[in-house]
Amino acid sequence: MLKVLATSALASVVASPLLAQTYGLGRPALPAEIAAWDVAVEPDGTGLPEGQGDVLTGEELWVENCAMCHGDFGEGAGAYPVIAGGQGTLRNPRPVKTVGSYWPYLSTVWDYVHRSMPFGNAQTLSADDTYAITAYILYSNGLVDDDFVLSRDNFTEVVLPNADGFYVDDRIETEFPLFTQEPCMSDCSAPRTIRMRATDLQSTPEGAVTVFAPDRQPGAATEEAAAPEAPAAEEPVQEAAAEPAAAALDPALVAAGEGVWRQCRSCHQIGDGARNGTGPALTGIVGHPAGAAEGFRYSGAMQEAAAAGLVWTPEELDAFLADPRGYMRGTRMSFRGLRDAEDRAAIIAYLQSFSQ
Repeated sequence: MLKVLATSALASVVASPLLAQTYGLGRPALPAEIAAWDVAVEPDGTGLPEGQGDVLTGEELWVENCAMCHGDFGEGAGAYPVIAGGQGTLRNPRPVKTVGSYWPYLSTVWDYVHRSMPFGNAQTLSADDTYAITAYILYSNGLVDDDFVLSRDNFTEVVLPNADGFYVDDRIETEFPLFTQEPCMSDCSAPRTIRMRATDLQSTPEGAVTVFAPDRQPGAATEEAAAPEAPAAEEPVQEAAAEPAAAALDPALVAAGEGVWRQCRSCHQIGDGARNGTGPALTGIVGHPAGAAEGFRYSGAMQEAAAAGLVWTPEELDAFLADPRGYMRGTRMSFRGLRDAEDRAAIIAYLQSFSQ
């Protein structure tokens, strides 16, 4: 009886016209309030305000507003995300998702910075500031030169590398029908027959056996099953002489250079398997011609220096690392330089330890 009464009472409340009335609380949101939070900038540039900003102004604004969380060069700081680099890593077990490697639309970058950044002080950047910071982000990812100016007029001309890396979620049309049919409960496929059993396969050889030992690689055969020794060569093979440059490196200096390298690794890779990213791979850079990394798009200034015969000797690298933009006007390298001579010596020694 109580259950029936409760159900009847609930039904009368739901049907009551009072719930359809307003109570005079709050007010409609103003158009300006809606516009402040509405996602108004679209990939085709719709919603972009008038304005413009260049890379160098963006660098100054980045240092003032963004570097504390995202690093001086977009390499990330602490738990905050990386903004630059990561090209070619999306298929890796731990992909680096940045504006240059992952984001499909520049409008998302502009709109997010304008509405949500800097963290804790959102919506303090003007439209011109946002254009400038977006231009610097593009430059940090190697997508534009240092004299680039971003505006509403040329905004849609910038196409991010992963623009075609996304696809429409069509699972409702392509996959759902496969799992919404009546399940088959009997005679669902042709009968299966057993043609051979494991004991009939004779897959284990009678001679050599594979064993595992601390001093032997997995899969190596025992001494009894090893192939006969090859006859001795008529002339002894001389061991290759160690490279004098590598032997002369100070291990302590190389170790110190590895610490300095942390400032470089957001843009550059080095060692076996190194690939070009925001900056070129630097394996074997010391003593080699400038602008020689295959497949990397160098700035015009670097191409001119390479054509003039620039070779990255330790002395030239020291001068470049001290003040990259002073050494080579027009370089796309956004790094401000290493003022400490000891740091430069250490990083050069570290680079030399990866000679080809």
